[in-house]
Amino acid sequence: MSQPRIAAVILAAGKGTRLKSDRPKVLHEICGRPMLAYVLDACRAAGVADAIVVVGHGKDEVIAAFADDPAITWVEQNPQRGTGHAVMVCREHLPKYEHLLVLCGDGPLIREETIRALLDRHITGGLAATLATAVLDDPTGYGRIWRDADGRLRAIVEHADATPEQRQIREVNPSYYCFRTAEFLPLLDRLQPNNAKNEYYITDALALLIAAGRPVEAITSVRPEDIYSINSRQELALVNRVMRDRVLDRHMTAGVTIVDPASTWIDARATIGRDTIIQPFVTISGPVRIGEHCRIGPFVHLAGGAVVAHHATVPPFTGGRV
Repeated sequence: MSQPRIAAVILAAGKGTRLKSDRPKVLHEICGRPMLAYVLDACRAAGVADAIVVVGHGKDEVIAAFADDPAITWVEQNPQRGTGHAVMVCREHLPKYEHLLVLCGDGPLIREETIRALLDRHITGGLAATLATAVLDDPTGYGRIWRDADGRLRAIVEHADATPEQRQIREVNPSYYCFRTAEFLPLLDRLQPNNAKNEYYITDALALLIAAGRPVEAITSVRPEDIYSINSRQELALVNRVMRDRVLDRHMTAGVTIVDPASTWIDARATIGRDTIIQPFVTISGPVRIGEHCRIGPFVHLAGGAVVAHHATVPPFTGGRV
């Protein structure tokens, strides 16, 4: 049986006002790479090759940053009138796909396995729509997943609209959606901007499907530490710390010794061979390549296209491209 055609619609039009930056939000870097790159990578690792990226603020700069990626279709959203409107402007590109994965471009901590679990449940369950959820100790500010007594999804209730009882719900919506295209597209004409922001919300499409008795499920598959999006410099720093730990863990799992992870920073694009030892206070910036059985540092900064051969030692206080 052939695989169904799936496209990822990635919402990346936001300005990120609270970042107070001239740079488009999705180009701010996490461990050396634009945050949008991580979302694209997770989709492709999960088998979703085609991406429709919705851009707005700084669109030319965003498109230029990914100019060597032929699998992206760029769509402009101007003005930006909400998540539902972002999908509306993509309408002409969507009918050839059986399913649509809708994600936000400012959530770089998304994992391949989360997308796979979402798609698997959606497709094998024959569902009209599926969303992935997370359970948080402090759900303040997030839309709550309101279920009935049998655990079926009743609605997504925004924090501001939730009753005191609903605010006790710890299961939240981190905005990972999958829709059956044939059922989803007709709903776009029924979305209404009946809210304080006068915007069209994609969550209203879920409400319409539920009201019509169509099969919609919410699966609790997102780790709490994965749902951080980035709306401020403080959140940018937080996500960088989380991603740094992931990068270090990946290298250590592959056989690299990192003597003091707390004092070590490694770019996500760097490659390091097994049995290499990274001493404290080492910074590796850019697509640096380090061979096997090397000793780096301490107090070394490798940058750009630096290449360290197998069995080499980089002495303390070395800097640059070696």
